[in-house]
Amino acid sequence: MSENRKLAAILAADVVGYSRLASEDEDRTLARLRALRSDLIDPTIAVHNGRVIKRTGDGALVEFRSVVDAVRCAIEVQNGMVERNAGVQQDRRIEFRIGIHLGDVVEEFDGDLMGDGVNIASRLEGIAAPGAICLSEDAYRQVRARLDLSVSDLGNTQLKNIAEPIRIYSLQVGTAAEVKPGVTAAVAPAPAALPLDLSIAVLPFVNMSGDAEQEYFADGISEDIITALSKLSQLFVIARNSSFTFKGRNVNVQEVGDSLKVRYVLEGSVRKSGNKVRITAQLIDATTGGHQWAERFDRDLTDIFAVQDDVTQQIVGALELKLTAGDQQRLATEQTQNLEAYDCFLRGREHMWRLTREQNIQGRQLLQRAVDLDPKFAPAHAFLAVTHGLAYVNQWSRSPSKSLEQATEAATLAVALDDRYPYAHWALAVVNLYLRRLDVAIREAERAIALAPNLVEGHESLGNALHYAGRSDEALVCFERAMALNPYYPDIFLHFHAQAMFQLGRYEEAVVFLKRRLVRNPATDISRVLLAASYGHLGCLAEARGQWEEVFRINPDYSLEHRRKVLPYKNPADFERIVDGLRNAGLTE
Repeated sequence: MSENRKLAAILAADVVGYSRLASEDEDRTLARLRALRSDLIDPTIAVHNGRVIKRTGDGALVEFRSVVDAVRCAIEVQNGMVERNAGVQQDRRIEFRIGIHLGDVVEEFDGDLMGDGVNIASRLEGIAAPGAICLSEDAYRQVRARLDLSVSDLGNTQLKNIAEPIRIYSLQVGTAAEVKPGVTAAVAPAPAALPLDLSIAVLPFVNMSGDAEQEYFADGISEDIITALSKLSQLFVIARNSSFTFKGRNVNVQEVGDSLKVRYVLEGSVRKSGNKVRITAQLIDATTGGHQWAERFDRDLTDIFAVQDDVTQQIVGALELKLTAGDQQRLATEQTQNLEAYDCFLRGREHMWRLTREQNIQGRQLLQRAVDLDPKFAPAHAFLAVTHGLAYVNQWSRSPSKSLEQATEAATLAVALDDRYPYAHWALAVVNLYLRRLDVAIREAERAIALAPNLVEGHESLGNALHYAGRSDEALVCFERAMALNPYYPDIFLHFHAQAMFQLGRYEEAVVFLKRRLVRNPATDISRVLLAASYGHLGCLAEARGQWEEVFRINPDYSLEHRRKVLPYKNPADFERIVDGLRNAGLTE
């Protein structure tokens, strides 16, 4: 028998109170545990380059290349469990304890690991609180400078059957803000490094109006400032989706800067009362906490756009940006003079971003009201087009074809009214994608990016258009840029990434991204179909059939034929690649 001695990061995990859970309902407990392994635990281990050494009935022992990988994996699993246990009675929850140690181990000929490194990790797991992670001092020393962890020092502790006391740290989990750059509970690290010197995040302005129903107005002001700053090529501007994850949270700017990898943070408040509005704003250097600029604006509501322009120009001055004539021209966007139309626009856009059928209907009605009040208001037409586009692709209307016609009309009009408004070109790119005018979609997305280099939707839509045009290698670059701009990116980005890899024949990589999406969104039917097809190409027939069955459990009305009709592949063979994968697994004729 041969053996190999080495240093390894070991993670040990098990279920709290497993015997009690199994005695109450063994079949149900086993089924839940299998589902967690398939949808959460195993994909997360794979993403972080872990190797399962052995499993017990309710736990696992895993080896990692580095302690950083092990801790990131543990945080993602524990946060995933917080989401899974939401709404579940306390006595029925499955909760894990996790211990992590860096130590000397012996690898035997069959890959099994033995020695103190393994034993200490197992003992640490045994003393961890439910949902917590215990780190040995050796493990903590490796990660404390690389990950911003909220830990409790438990001091020196004598572990059972371990000769010397070991200093232990307990890691608190449960929120996405516990790790530094690019690592969150359910979000993978951003694939591109973010710049430091001229990078900014605009936090959602605080609603000080004393009326919760005015929340949309404060959010809308923040979003309009983000849109304006996104037009500046000298800046790197974090997307709304990521900035707004801090909404309602008591955080300091250093935490925001660390989490989003930005140098500057803009925060403020809005107080609206009758025809008066007070806006305060301050620009802070997140690396020092020092104020770069701060000001209060007391204006009539009719001056709201002038205030937004002032804030943008003050930031430009504070950061000493040298704007070109083109930059200045892009910033000078026309706005409506009809305050009721603007109010409808803000509320309609807010509903649209929630991306559900009901919210989309409400958003469409409000945006239609905005264009009725001011037919020349380009932003309202642009977002109205998007609501119709969403209704088309998701079958949220009685006549999807009519929705596509309405989307085309509204997007075309938005561009005609204001050729410099980036979201108008984004809307037209989306519409032309589904009209299968891929060359036009690519051109419009590129125009949106030219107008607003930081517009995450522009990079996303360009990536999708390139993918459907059969240029997935280029699409991946776009998706990576979108993920960098939006480090707390929505889970659909993982599907886009997987689609591109699938088209390139990189099925194993597609599986990893799809499993990561299932961790965040178990109710997706489209990702499970693509996962089944990937498994089919890889010859994993049982796994393919399992995912295919889940598709129809989630959506009994799922239609492969409808997807063939809706997905705008330039080359029909690209969609047939999905069908071929399913056919390999015996799932289609």
